[in-house]
Amino acid sequence: MAADLEAVADEVFSALGTGRQISLFTSRPGGLTLDESYRALALLDHRREARGERRVGRKIGFTNRTIWEQYKVYAPNWGYVYNSTVHDLRDTAAFSLAGLVEPRIEPEIVLGLARAPAPDMDETALLSCVSWIAHGFEIVQSVFPRWEFSAPDTVAANAMHGALLVGPRHEVGPQWRNPLADFAIDLLCDGRVIDRSHSANVLGGPLSALRHLVGLLQRDPIHPPLAAGEIVPTGTLTRAMPVKSGETWSTMLHGIALDGIRLRFD
Repeated sequence: MAADLEAVADEVFSALGTGRQISLFTSRPGGLTLDESYRALALLDHRREARGERRVGRKIGFTNRTIWEQYKVYAPNWGYVYNSTVHDLRDTAAFSLAGLVEPRIEPEIVLGLARAPAPDMDETALLSCVSWIAHGFEIVQSVFPRWEFSAPDTVAANAMHGALLVGPRHEVGPQWRNPLADFAIDLLCDGRVIDRSHSANVLGGPLSALRHLVGLLQRDPIHPPLAAGEIVPTGTLTRAMPVKSGETWSTMLHGIALDGIRLRFD
């Protein structure tokens, strides 16, 4: 018995923003395959657009190979980013976690596309498609209890996307390619280092993650390819850490011309 994809999309849509959790689709009769989950994601997107949300980019999930074993998800996937979920850090003194369930923070590199990338591009050519680079926080959430799921569940839930907070944007030039693949990051909570990592853990670097996404979309018969103007957060540089109201999270970057960022949660 195949999954009822309209029902899958309806259930996720009804849960988003409520703080309510649902059972795994993959554990139900009929289950849910990865191909079906991307079809359900398209249906979820239609529902979000119908209520006035507008797609502004894609997020890449599970690009950090060091967390694959933790979540039992062993390959990257992706979801949509919306105008309703993107915020400018300059205008965000504090961010409310209301409506997000089991939220976690992910420090990321965010790319703004000037033109559509092609599947045959190497990383130098991909960089020429990027108009700006920023450091940001993605806030992810799990509509499935205890962050336990399979890959199709995460895709059906829009790759766990909750919000994206984008720091200062920097104009792109060729000088960014090497640093993007070779910088270190510290993630801090209330001034204490919680995790340390390296950009190479993200599939070899953010441009490699972008290249992987372009390849995924080339093989996708339903969803459109990346287009000029899209925002692409390229995946968490550290482990995704649980957050709660009252905490202040920040980063320090080493080996790249990007300042650390800071965010307090209400």
